[in-house]
Amino acid sequence: MDEYQIVESVKDRYRTGSLEVYHNFLLNDRTIISNESYKRSYQHNPSISKQVIGYVNYRTTSVVSDLEFPMLFKWDFISYIYLYKKGYLIRGNSLFGPAPLPNLKYIIYSIASDTQYEFQNRLAIELADLDVVANNLNLPKIMSSVLGPKLLRENEMIEDDELDKIDKQVRRQKLFAGHTWDDADDIVYLYFHRNERELSKEVLKISEAYERVFRPRRVVYDTKTWQPVLV
Repeated sequence: MDEYQIVESVKDRYRTGSLEVYHNFLLNDRTIISNESYKRSYQHNPSISKQVIGYVNYRTTSVVSDLEFPMLFKWDFISYIYLYKKGYLIRGNSLFGPAPLPNLKYIIYSIASDTQYEFQNRLAIELADLDVVANNLNLPKIMSSVLGPKLLRENEMIEDDELDKIDKQVRRQKLFAGHTWDDADDIVYLYFHRNERELSKEVLKISEAYERVFRPRRVVYDTKTWQPVLV
């Protein structure tokens, strides 16, 4: 299954109204199921955890910058899902189920427009290789600095505050043209939503950095015609 087929599968799930809001998993047979369905399936088929090859996050938005930069919009699950891939579980939190996801390869963001204005009827899908993203975000190094020798053990339970420390270190990095994650998100919001056109050069530089960090395969669909379009 190539990346184009994965993007088409996500689009088709959205088109039929069967893509759950928030968290979904892509299995190696191209099936996409909600995290709740995954957790129920795991109870009688634990091997399903090894069939998960992608995490699909689906949201709606009325903000154009979210369609342009989906992975800036919802940053908070990248560290979380990467920990699951590497064999960690978060103590007391079963958001992604009771077992690691060792074969997870892709992170996929699907953002649908709910605005009634110029950019209505849009579905933006971005797919990225999770290992590439993690390395470009310095996640392995940050995890090591926070978790220390825990990296030597498998299926390790970590605490919420350890996850929080990892997230904070990721967000403090100035990876987006000299801007932190939050500052970059604020700049593109002001440019697209508040029409602050003097920020155009900064937005271009942030866009170039975004491409380097995430290297996404990106498709935007018109949800009336289901043809690829520019936003």
